[in-house]
Amino acid sequence: MKAPFVWFGGKRRVADAVWRALGDVDNYVEPFAGSLACLLERPKSHNRRVETCNDADAYLCNVWRAIQAAPHEVARHCDWPVNETDLFARHLWLVNEGVARIAALERDPDYYDPKVAGWWLWGINAWIGSGWCSGDGPWKRDADGAGVNRKLPHLGDGGRGVHRQLPHLGNQGQGVNQPDAPDAFTAGGSGAPRNEWHNPLPDLPAVYGYMQALSNRLRRVRVCYGDWSRVVTDGALDCGGTVGVFLDPPYLGDVRTRDLYRVDDHSIAHDVRQWCLDHGDDPRLRIVLAGYTDEHETHMPDTWRRHRYSASVAYQTAENKGGSNAENRHKECLWLSPACATTQRQIRLAI
Repeated sequence: MKAPFVWFGGKRRVADAVWRALGDVDNYVEPFAGSLACLLERPKSHNRRVETCNDADAYLCNVWRAIQAAPHEVARHCDWPVNETDLFARHLWLVNEGVARIAALERDPDYYDPKVAGWWLWGINAWIGSGWCSGDGPWKRDADGAGVNRKLPHLGDGGRGVHRQLPHLGNQGQGVNQPDAPDAFTAGGSGAPRNEWHNPLPDLPAVYGYMQALSNRLRRVRVCYGDWSRVVTDGALDCGGTVGVFLDPPYLGDVRTRDLYRVDDHSIAHDVRQWCLDHGDDPRLRIVLAGYTDEHETHMPDTWRRHRYSASVAYQTAENKGGSNAENRHKECLWLSPACATTQRQIRLAI
């Protein structure tokens, strides 16, 4: 299946290699959820006994929980044409009222807000580049909450003035409302398997069936919000004879563009790599670490196998076209722990 939004650094392109390495594990953990590209690409033949995802971005966790619990409500809120004025107004609402509404995620593991989720999905599909819901835009709330003040416009760059985000006009400018079924799903009638796409409400747009299909897939997935390390403790990984852990942390800030994500820790990859080194010899754990070769290659032992690949070209602006990011896509690598290498002999790997 496919996520309902594009995500910088998503691993859908290489998800098949990840699953060939992990195999049909009893317990699967994805500490950096993002677009859940790997989880959604898990083979249907797997038992999917225990699955856990986590992210430090409250908006993301709210989206996955809301789709899981109230897919039609989420669809209703993201079913809206692309409009620049609405995009600006909803973004303002999300970074003020919206972020306050989802604060309950920290104290309630079952909490979700379908309106915040739907508007966030609608907006990220209309937004160009990074910065969606980062709170760093030209509007801010007064410290005393009395109102909203606009920041001074940026007057540099040859007098271009204020640069607001323009809506993404690709896909005929329809944002999340794509025509017909998304290419990741198979249209089917009442006899279609649960995880295949079909529209249970034929008089409504296809996005309703899309969200329902995602909800079906996520029904038993545990969606956690917080620091990545909480879901890879000994206790969290205790269930099952085999445990698959896919780690795709934000890449180091000195080897890629900074601030691509709302929650963007530029150094966390060091801690993640150390966790992998500390736990890599555990025969129960099948660990896959994603990153650039510049980040981890000199630190990873020879017992870890390598799968090198080139990522697809990410969204480019006039400023970054042909820059370092374009070259970095050829430095992508998956490091596979010894348990992966011995249990998945058929995987094609480059040493």
